[in-house]
Amino acid sequence: MNTRDIRDVRDAWHARGSEGPQDADGFSLPRSRKANERLHALVPGGAHTYAKGDDQYPEHLAPVISHGSGAHVWDLDGNRYVEYGSGLRSVSLGHAHPRVVEAARRELDRGSNFVRPSVVEVEAAERFLATVPTAEMVKFAKNGSDATTAAVRLARAVTGRTRVAVCGDHPFFSVDDWFIGTTPMSAGIPAATAELTVAFPYADLAATEEVLTRYRDEVACLILEPAGHTEPPPGYLAGLRELADRHGCVLVFDEMITGFRWSEAGAQGLYGVVPDLSTFGKALGNGFAVSALAGRRDLMEHGGLRHSGDRVFLLSTTHGAETHSLAAAMAVQTTYVEEGITARLHALGERLAAGVREAAACAGVGDHLVLRGRESNLVFATLDEDRQPSQQYRTLFLRQLLAGGVLAPSFVVSSALGDADIDHTVDVVARACAVYRKALDAADPTPWLAGRPVKPVFRRLV
Repeated sequence: MNTRDIRDVRDAWHARGSEGPQDADGFSLPRSRKANERLHALVPGGAHTYAKGDDQYPEHLAPVISHGSGAHVWDLDGNRYVEYGSGLRSVSLGHAHPRVVEAARRELDRGSNFVRPSVVEVEAAERFLATVPTAEMVKFAKNGSDATTAAVRLARAVTGRTRVAVCGDHPFFSVDDWFIGTTPMSAGIPAATAELTVAFPYADLAATEEVLTRYRDEVACLILEPAGHTEPPPGYLAGLRELADRHGCVLVFDEMITGFRWSEAGAQGLYGVVPDLSTFGKALGNGFAVSALAGRRDLMEHGGLRHSGDRVFLLSTTHGAETHSLAAAMAVQTTYVEEGITARLHALGERLAAGVREAAACAGVGDHLVLRGRESNLVFATLDEDRQPSQQYRTLFLRQLLAGGVLAPSFVVSSALGDADIDHTVDVVARACAVYRKALDAADPTPWLAGRPVKPVFRRLV
């Protein structure tokens, strides 16, 4: 299928709705399959993000998306899905949100990039710092990895230390060597670089202090997601703040996910603990490419022109201040505040979680399909007969969801979801759980997989 064929299919399905739930055994995606083959021939991994790879989906059932609107997306085969985890959690307002699109469109007509800063840059900075008042300065970029790496570089510069301590319970911080060197996909990264990164466990202050004591005066920063699949225990983040101060290291909150989903000001705004530096992205642009490094003025100024020390190459990106992306970010922040989006995300997730848990319990798989995380950021675990994590049962579950018109690598909601979408999702989950129960009774999910199981992103071999 060539590019024209793909466009023809996309256009033909713009006005067409879902074909409705189908039986998983008869569900196929021939056009998406051909497009995936073309992608693999041209793009390493078949996607520009490993988490979007077709190895994350059942074999031959990885939809290639034609377009999206609100909480729905359409694939090249004409199937409409209720979508969760949109854009890896970045599209929290739904696709093509009119307020965001209009803000970006206005700037596109005025030019997107100039040889000097645009007035939009100062407006966006003022808007961000009003939204996240715990920060004093901000610098924008295009992706989260650049922002977190800039935070690490700045921490090393201001402390004169080389080691980085990352929370080992959190899955991802950056594509750069200081983090990827610690994963199973460390090929191409010098061991000496990886050895400079050490891990500490979440919610364990004693173990974290042991790491800081073992590498006394060597750790430049502690970097972590302030919350994840579990809420921080009472006093934990404040205790971490005290540890960082006592050991002279920089405390960095990675708020790529918690930013906006926990509160407009991130987890730091919800829990009242102020990091030295923090990074934002994902929901900040509702799909537009924009991220931010924010923090204390005395630290951030090391990357500027108004200090007397060595200059730090903090962030310098050609497209970091594209006007349309910054305008989109401002519209997102305004929408969150004026429309109470964070509260809506929480309420939608709460409704979804209740329905999914009831469906799983009624099918007798409540101990095997397990929801985790804050209601605005739900993920699911699929457990086998021994209640151990299972990629095979995940594959079975995903196949049933896809056939029912639900695209859900997670159950992370967007505010565009309606009650009918959640009701439909719960109905599809209920049917999927009935199949799950059959596989558990057989003690073998293989007959329901129709191919190889899905695979974890971080693995050493293909």
